[in-house]
Amino acid sequence: MATTAPSNRILIVEDEHPLAHALELKLKREGFEPVVCLNGPEGLKEALTGNYSLILLDIIMPELDGFALLQEMTKKKVKTPVLVLSNLGLEEDRQKAKGLGVIDYFVKANTPIANIVKRVKDALA
Repeated sequence: MATTAPSNRILIVEDEHPLAHALELKLKREGFEPVVCLNGPEGLKEALTGNYSLILLDIIMPELDGFALLQEMTKKKVKTPVLVLSNLGLEEDRQKAKGLGVIDYFVKANTPIANIVKRVKDALA
């Protein structure tokens, strides 16, 4: 089994079904292999065991939020780059996420999916 992720596997951890589905379709159309997890525990399990090039992560989710998921990834030394997609727009939330190693932070309401896909491409270029 390879130790490096193929450059096109993307983990989407997002509990809003319509957004998760839209991201999945857009990323597939762009040649990526998206895998969707609709809750934090499932997303954490995939992040720890899957072989991904990038993770798109929501912050506000039931059971296990994105911050807790990031903290667990840090504890387990998972180095997969993370882009946050959240409805939390406060600077303190951005700083908390950056402190947990995320490479970028998007506020869902202000960010078209096309911009997210472009950022994914840039991050993996």
